[in-house]
Amino acid sequence: MNKLVGYINRGLSVFTVSLSSFLVVCVIWQVLSRYVIGKPSTVTDELARYLFMWVALIGAAYTTGQKRHLAIDLLTMKLTGKRKLINEIVIQIAIAVFAFIVLVYGGTNLALKTLSTGQLTPALGMQMGYIYFCLPISGLLMIFYSTVFGLDKVSQLTSGKPLLTETQQN
Repeated sequence: MNKLVGYINRGLSVFTVSLSSFLVVCVIWQVLSRYVIGKPSTVTDELARYLFMWVALIGAAYTTGQKRHLAIDLLTMKLTGKRKLINEIVIQIAIAVFAFIVLVYGGTNLALKTLSTGQLTPALGMQMGYIYFCLPISGLLMIFYSTVFGLDKVSQLTSGKPLLTETQQN
């Protein structure tokens, strides 16, 4: 399972960096076309907005996989042993439930309803529904990571081995 997580991490890293690089190129071209050439590019303006959505959401999934997401861990830091593991399992369940309800279920409904209406982007002429698919993709990735991390904590809890702190495991 760790190999699969590693492959997904590398893939998401390359994908997110590539999208970010392309986003920077679009923004630079937008600035040059607006202020140097005097004729702003509507295509790169719109493309930059949609790339930003994808970078933010796929980047959030990648950050979840790196365990670097935003967290308020005052309670977790004070807990030790089995209580800490149980708290971490509950947190992973909460992340998975949120990702499913908001990103997978809500995002899929949004994307499919938008596809059914045939709504097109003004400059690119793309179906808006395809752009919104970053929501369920991000949610599925977050659920995957939460499941892997949660099962790891459950196995630590049930193994009977001495519990290590986060710094001892790394």
